[in-house]
Amino acid sequence: MDDNIACFHVGSSGSDIARNWFAVFTVPRHEKRVEEHFLLRKIENFLPLYRRERQWKDGSKGMLQLPLFPNYIFVRIGHGERVSVLRVPGVISIVSGPKPLPVPDSYIHFLREGLRHGKIEPHPYLTAGTRVRIRSGVMAGLEGVLLRKKNNFRVVITLEMIMRSVTVEVEIEDVEPVSRTTCASQLQLAATA
Repeated sequence: MDDNIACFHVGSSGSDIARNWFAVFTVPRHEKRVEEHFLLRKIENFLPLYRRERQWKDGSKGMLQLPLFPNYIFVRIGHGERVSVLRVPGVISIVSGPKPLPVPDSYIHFLREGLRHGKIEPHPYLTAGTRVRIRSGVMAGLEGVLLRKKNNFRVVITLEMIMRSVTVEVEIEDVEPVSRTTCASQLQLAATA
């Protein structure tokens, strides 16, 4: 089953001054509809989609474009634009703790590049495993858990604030173990052989 092809959409508005990416929690199965509303309102957004072949009970096959993170879409907004995002039909909340939790620009860039190259697919959220750091390529510096899938190695990258993970295909030579004294970031990569 081929689930490595990706599509994404981005709208844009305004300048980049004091604008950060945030994860937006949506009504289930409304991510694409919310994206349409963001585009109409000129709110910069990113809905990471991947393709998965599907076979139905009647034997017919088709290719689906599914959200990489079900119930989530990313928006790039300034502090004053939060209310306009929350007014969009289908939006439940902007992911935050005691204060807003921005998603690093590097994570959005990583997602776009990984999807463009077809090397990202959804993965269950992980909390344990041997931590590694990617040493080279577009994702250099990201940390996570190493998995083995058939003859390939993959690193699981987790966005803690929304408790979701994705896997990225890597060469074993491109990862190194992370010492336990390294500070944890919002992005985690886990490695188990």
